[in-house]
Amino acid sequence: MRVDDVERFASNGALIAGGACAILLQVADPVVGAAVARHSDFAHRPLDRLRNTLTFVYAVVLGTPEEAALVARHVDRAHAGIEGARDARHQRWVAATLYDTAIRTHERLYGPLDPVLAERVLAAYAPLATSLQVPLELWPSDRDAFAQYWRIEVAGLHVTDEARQVAHDLFHPVVAPLWLRAALPLASLVTAVLLPPDVRAAFGLPWNAARARRADAAFRFIRVVARLAPRRLREWPARHYLGRLRSR
Repeated sequence: MRVDDVERFASNGALIAGGACAILLQVADPVVGAAVARHSDFAHRPLDRLRNTLTFVYAVVLGTPEEAALVARHVDRAHAGIEGARDARHQRWVAATLYDTAIRTHERLYGPLDPVLAERVLAAYAPLATSLQVPLELWPSDRDAFAQYWRIEVAGLHVTDEARQVAHDLFHPVVAPLWLRAALPLASLVTAVLLPPDVRAAFGLPWNAARARRADAAFRFIRVVARLAPRRLREWPARHYLGRLRSR
């Protein structure tokens, strides 16, 4: 196993295709959903949470300890005064959605992930939780433990009206650059196929055989683009957001 396999996984910009799925899974937790609905503005600033999340993930997983601590402090300050935002259970859920969505997006694009690498990625993603006051013992110790945790948490999700409004604003922003508007139909398809069926239905995302075929075609398109793109281009988002952080 090459030393840089986890870094190659985490820095692959193609995984951003699962970003909206992770957001909807997060807000399907009513406490997280209420906080996001009241303190984020997807209708007018649809990219803000994505930028902040990518900066956090890249800094914690790929950055130096100092960079990881810096973004953790920033997130912690942003959560100050928000009910439930510092609760370990909800912070663990947010981190878990980032890991699970990254794994499933990667497998949709490239096929099953090597089990040893999947375990290493799980360990590498643990700081996404522990840097935000989640005790290490609460992070699943291996993939089997994660799968059990995931089943229990997904079964207990409850999509509220606030969460559905977040989803609506995410895919129908009032203000958005033209390139984002053009990409949103594709993002909606990709998100729908990645979500657990019950969660997808609770959000009211349309789904049928025709949309399933279009979603498969969407992933084939992303797969071709990702495989043809040189590594430097695939890793541009990681370099970009880490570069912005380092220039502050």
